[in-house]
Amino acid sequence: MEETIHMPLLGDPFPELKGVMTTHGVKNIPEDYKGKWFILFSHPADFTPVCTTEFVAFQDRKAEFDALNCELIGLSVDQVFSHIKWIEWIKEKRGVEIEFPIIAANDHIANKLGMIHPGKGSNTVRAVFIVDPEGKTRLILYYPQEIGRNIDEILRALTALQLSDKEGVATPANWPNNRALGDAVIIPPATSIEEAEARKRRDDIECFDWWFCYKK
Repeated sequence: MEETIHMPLLGDPFPELKGVMTTHGVKNIPEDYKGKWFILFSHPADFTPVCTTEFVAFQDRKAEFDALNCELIGLSVDQVFSHIKWIEWIKEKRGVEIEFPIIAANDHIANKLGMIHPGKGSNTVRAVFIVDPEGKTRLILYYPQEIGRNIDEILRALTALQLSDKEGVATPANWPNNRALGDAVIIPPATSIEEAEARKRRDDIECFDWWFCYKK
């Protein structure tokens, strides 16, 4: 009987992965990361060129993720001994030590997260899940095997999510380098006539119109 492919939706609790083997020992996800943000990202296979560049790129930016209280977790369906040998190779040949854990998943886990897309073969696609300190899925990205991820965008999205949670705002396209607003953030639209009228009198925000207001 063919296993059904699932995937979490935005706002859903991240699926429980209990007792999974990783290069840092057995992990229970998201339980072990409660109180922290984490980014779980899958890769098609160890010892492949694009995946190697991605792991080096994530590690190069690890300090920035740490500063945002965010842990990195890799994943593929390779066995843990393959992960260990691969990160040894990266350290020896590329001079980069991978400091975050890599999950040795099976097809059940990969299907649970929607990472196996039959049209793209039997390996996991390049999935990215950003999960908040409450274990809620906040952002999902899927890339095909042939396209490497942009770490700048993943950091930008994480920063924007944290700012939105803290300030109750939204961020414009290409934030913090929006063509019209720069690094300003958008105030949610008014929900009553009274609120719309009040916005015209506020001096702490700027508006193109009552439904399109922003602040630095």
